[in-house]
Amino acid sequence: MAVNENQLETWSAQGSIQQSAATYKTISGVLNDTGSPYCLKSFDTFLQGSYGNDTNVWADSDVDVVIRLTSVFYSDTDALSQGDKANYDQNRSTAEYSLGTFKEEVTDWLTKNLGQGVKAGSKAIYVPGNNNRRDADVLACAEHRIYHNYPANGNPSYLEGIMFWSKDGEQIINYPKQHSSNCTTKHQNTNGYFKPTVRIFKNIRNRMINEGRLQDGIAPSYFLEGMLYNVPNNLFGTNFQQTVINCFNHIYGIQDKSQLTCANGIHWLLRQGHSVCWSPDNHNTFMEAFKQFWNDF
Repeated sequence: MAVNENQLETWSAQGSIQQSAATYKTISGVLNDTGSPYCLKSFDTFLQGSYGNDTNVWADSDVDVVIRLTSVFYSDTDALSQGDKANYDQNRSTAEYSLGTFKEEVTDWLTKNLGQGVKAGSKAIYVPGNNNRRDADVLACAEHRIYHNYPANGNPSYLEGIMFWSKDGEQIINYPKQHSSNCTTKHQNTNGYFKPTVRIFKNIRNRMINEGRLQDGIAPSYFLEGMLYNVPNNLFGTNFQQTVINCFNHIYGIQDKSQLTCANGIHWLLRQGHSVCWSPDNHNTFMEAFKQFWNDF
């Protein structure tokens, strides 16, 4: 047996749009308010996650908001030549304002404006919803740069991302803007099939969790997007049933999956013990559960 086309069309539908948009409007309005204690610093705000990438399903709740400090940035200069490193050091200045202070001020400002339910977690700041908005996670982070070169004259070249610290002291570097841009390009190159297919896989994951076939947390949406990003464009299309079969069989049949990348095109998708990578064991668990669910449906 297999999941029929009508059911897959239902699962391909995008979840709430209006309430998530209203949530982001309210929270970004607070974050960008000129009365905040950090208002004179340079920063930007944007959506990430399922709502930011238009892959949200009806079961999704939290809206993921990023506020990125850009007046202070962290650097990786390992790839620079000795001369370029000297140029970098000559232009480098020590920041008096820290990411830790920024997160504290953002947390206090959100609490002042949105209530005592605001709590700073191990990574993000949780903002509870109400009748007008959804729950939200606000990630206070800083700009991160991996420098490719740093000439004496002219602008340096670097890869731009975000960086934050978890409460246990782990430095986490990621690339949400590249992830979002690549997902949009993939969607366009598959004649609009990529994002609905992601939503189908997410809905099947949620169904498996509800039925006790899969433990919650084994297959985060971010990694499902990354997995499907690696499927060739020509395997999407015709209809949803054939697309899902093509996508699953392609990934399942790859013998060496170590070269698969996340949708940002920078991190590896499958690696053990890396916070920005999917555990190979969890990936295998998801794939076997998915195959069983599909055959049993």
